[in-house]
Amino acid sequence: MTGRFPSTLEVSMVIFFANRSNLQVRRLHAGIKKRWRKHLSEVRVTRASARDPGMYRVIGEVDPRSFLDDESYPASETRIEIGFKLQTPDPYEYYWFNWIDPERELMVGWHQDDDHNDLGPVHLQVNDGTSAVDHQPAHFLDAHPYSVVEQRFGELSAAIAAIEWDDSGRPSGFDVSSPVIDTT
Repeated sequence: MTGRFPSTLEVSMVIFFANRSNLQVRRLHAGIKKRWRKHLSEVRVTRASARDPGMYRVIGEVDPRSFLDDESYPASETRIEIGFKLQTPDPYEYYWFNWIDPERELMVGWHQDDDHNDLGPVHLQVNDGTSAVDHQPAHFLDAHPYSVVEQRFGELSAAIAAIEWDDSGRPSGFDVSSPVIDTT
């Protein structure tokens, strides 16, 4: 398994782009769930907690060693979570796309929201436990949410590889020379 959806899904993305203005939050998350069932296990849609932005999250379990094609990855179970908020003060949707490794208390992901405006409309974030360790600007995708899911899914391996680690094995930030960091 690689960090990309098959090319047949890429073709279907074009179909949905034209209907972006008619998105419904529940239907969008159900559609992501349906697509992820082909590539992840235990895929479900849940209501976001009161402290989380947006109404729903799609969560899928993944074997990180298979997904990253790296038998040395130090955890055996991870999950990918995504959520969208459709009605925002900006002319685009907000989203949160996260790789969560509970064994190492690691979270890395893209957040498109109204936090960290100094980094632009989307940033890449790494957390050690519940504490954010680093935020870096990321490439802004003004696209249909299905296209955002496809592109971020394809970039996930590079985002994980961009994490820098301290001597105790904890995440300390990002390698800013990584292609997933927007230095422009």
